[in-house]
Amino acid sequence: MEDQFYTVDKVAEILGMHHKTIRKFIVEGKLSASKVGKQWRISGHDLSVFVEKNSGNTSDKNASEESNIDFFTNGEVKDATKQKVNISTVADISDVNSEQYFRISNTLIALMNSKDSKMEKSTINMKYDEKMCRLKVLLWGNISFIEEMLSCISILVEQTN
Repeated sequence: MEDQFYTVDKVAEILGMHHKTIRKFIVEGKLSASKVGKQWRISGHDLSVFVEKNSGNTSDKNASEESNIDFFTNGEVKDATKQKVNISTVADISDVNSEQYFRISNTLIALMNSKDSKMEKSTINMKYDEKMCRLKVLLWGNISFIEEMLSCISILVEQTN
């Protein structure tokens, strides 16, 4: 891995993340990359450093193999402390196959991309465990955001049954 260079899409595939998340990590300086023309290239060394830095001192080697993580933030979270009430919640959804996971995650990320003021300065994390067919959706934001997202999750889950 050390002598190779990867595209943003390949790194996203390797890490099980969305390509926009990888680009965000690059722009924020969390993942080192070089610009080649209009494309970003990530060295194997920089990818290793990033993975090592973000592995979170867990001794479980299979933790990264058993789940996919999508992370998306709409707005800058650091300014969210000005809001009076922020809520965090976890929706734990079982019996979700990979096709359903992609449909649910893509829909929720599309909602986050909307210009709706309810989504302002909110965060969503999704962790899918393919072996257990379980999806966890972690939400953080104001009351109207949480209400809207839980309502959408409810509708999406009902459609899969």
